[in-house]
Amino acid sequence: MKAVPIADDDTFRQLVERHRPELHLHCYRMLGSLQDAEDVVQETLLRAWRARNAFGGRASPRTWLYKIATNACLDVLRQRSKRRLPVGYGSPADPRFPGAEPRPEVSWLEPYPDSLLDLIDQRAGPDARYDSHESVELAFLAAVQHLSSRQRAVLLLRDVLEWSASETAGLLETSIASVNSALQRAREAMKRQLPAGAESFVSQIPARDTRREIADQYRQAWEAADIHRLAALLKEDVTLSMPPVPSWYLGRAAVAEFLVRNPLAPEWQRRLRLHPTGANRRPAFATYHREDNSDVFRPFGLMTLRIEGEMIAEVLGFVDPTLFRFFDLPAMLSS
Repeated sequence: MKAVPIADDDTFRQLVERHRPELHLHCYRMLGSLQDAEDVVQETLLRAWRARNAFGGRASPRTWLYKIATNACLDVLRQRSKRRLPVGYGSPADPRFPGAEPRPEVSWLEPYPDSLLDLIDQRAGPDARYDSHESVELAFLAAVQHLSSRQRAVLLLRDVLEWSASETAGLLETSIASVNSALQRAREAMKRQLPAGAESFVSQIPARDTRREIADQYRQAWEAADIHRLAALLKEDVTLSMPPVPSWYLGRAAVAEFLVRNPLAPEWQRRLRLHPTGANRRPAFATYHREDNSDVFRPFGLMTLRIEGEMIAEVLGFVDPTLFRFFDLPAMLSS
């Protein structure tokens, strides 16, 4: 079949901008990194631009772009270690003793802004194994990191995006039998890697208004340094972690002890402010830190809450102010 070139710059620009948000999310799921996803989407568009005159029209432009993006992600994964969360890195720490030092050399999983998710129609069809909420849940993304790069691509294409085995084989330039085999191994690995109860915790997530109300109660208790009110919002088996610090804490008593010894200690009180946002379909806060003798709060990190029923099951913070630029957050807050 004769190649069908993409006629001009405007046509190319309209084509890629139409699909850019979903390509960005696909690359994020593949890589577990917001910043890596941004880089790979840029590389995808560059590769597509260079190949625009060779586009043959045998597949849809969307399929063509997904093939370029997936192959760009596979190139990155061949050179990089898997991303982690602290709960999969070691045993829980004792909050009475100093935690481990930050490990910036470790590739940590990163959050994804709800504002970007809102740009994409993510309605899952009847053949999707994971719905739109599950497929951006941080526990799911952490489990995906344990798959080989090829298994990862197959699982996301088949069980999240609902591509057929034939379409997936065509994208990866392999056989349908190979795709089916990789999918079976990937599904088995996901069962082993997902935490106990992960199959049901998404179904336990309350309505958005309830999540927002609980998150607001958490913010008020935090800013009042009221550890009793704050602890009452936590599940008995709650976890708290803050990459790039590898230490993490398990259980209401341990988490409350950590908080009262660290961010809610007297010397830290009124030096942190929480600004509501959303990440991975979780309530989240941008945290801002005020230095001594300053009336300005500057970016410090992002904190997400996983809520089950009407209680907080996980507090996961990302101590990385460079993430703020992706979340369209204020550069600073005034006291």
